[in-house]
Amino acid sequence: MTKDTDHPFLRPLWRRVALVVFCAAWAVWEFSNGETFWGTLAAGMAVYGAWIFVISYKAPVDGPTEERKE
Repeated sequence: MTKDTDHPFLRPLWRRVALVVFCAAWAVWEFSNGETFWGTLAAGMAVYGAWIFVISYKAPVDGPTEERKE
């Protein structure tokens, strides 16, 4: 069974950092427009993404994930 963080799209560090930066920029945008609810939501996504995708990220081990079903 694979986790969502094991998706091949997320393996390069720059993509994971880009997701976090995007959410942080979105939060700044919302706060600057006076939208505290959406700013808080986007800031929460940025903090959660930083924790999951940057700080505690463990690269998946390459190998057979599942047997081929025919």
